Amino acid sequence: MQSICTLESLKPSKQVNNLFTQLVKLCILPSFIDISDLPVEVQLMRESLISLCGRAEGFLELEFANILTNIPEPLEHLDLFPYYGNYVKLASLEHEILYDHGMAQPKKIAFLGSGPMSLTSIILATNHMQSAHFVNFDIDKSANNVAHQLISSNAELERRMKFETCDVMEMREKLGEFDCIFLAVLVGMNKEAKMKILEHMRKFMKAGGILLVRSAIGARGFLYPVVDEADLAGFENLSIFHPDNDVINSVILVLKPFI
Repeated sequence: MQSICTLESLKPSKQVNNLFTQLVKLCILPSFIDISDLPVEVQLMRESLISLCGRAEGFLELEFANILTNIPEPLEHLDLFPYYGNYVKLASLEHEILYDHGMAQPKKIAFLGSGPMSLTSIILATNHMQSAHFVNFDIDKSANNVAHQLISSNAELERRMKFETCDVMEMREKLGEFDCIFLAVLVGMNKEAKMKILEHMRKFMKAGGILLVRSAIGARGFLYPVVDEADLAGFENLSIFHPDNDVINSVILVLKPFI
């Protein structure tokens, strides 16, 4: 933690990459830590670490998105991204969970917090949901521009995928347009912000709409914000999955009830 906090820059470098790789390896070890039981000072340290991890992740994705957009057929080389394999595993898992609950081929999907690479949307659209239309939302216009440039080399994918710059808390009627919404783990960096976002989505999603929330458990909660089942009041809980391998994120699937 101290080594990461004293870094002069979080942009990709040998030192930055090594430190965060060590942190990830440490956090995915079997752990029985209950984040809610941690002392206040540790909670504050954890929130700071999550913020640093989020910023470093953004820099890493942006660097590789820019690299890919400058080579021919960039979508054929997504595996250049160091964590591409993790995204493939997570997207496959999420599709399997959706399939188990009758949502294998939703018509219209929103991904909130898609970033400069939009890897989950690309993998799902290419490998699992070949007829679905995706709208990727991010608060950062430059991230959306790079992500759109990345998929523009594929006419069929570009036809089914849009990018919009928007704060999720400013989305109202638009949230009601989607059969399925993915909430990226870093949308809402602390408990208070995450709770406000979840309540906002419960209010404006359409009845019968599916929400897939990414979370974390145990020591993985030092990398990403944690969402508990109790945080999803007003939704019907369909499934909770906690990984025990190198996939970091937990997956919570809920439905907005009709009543």
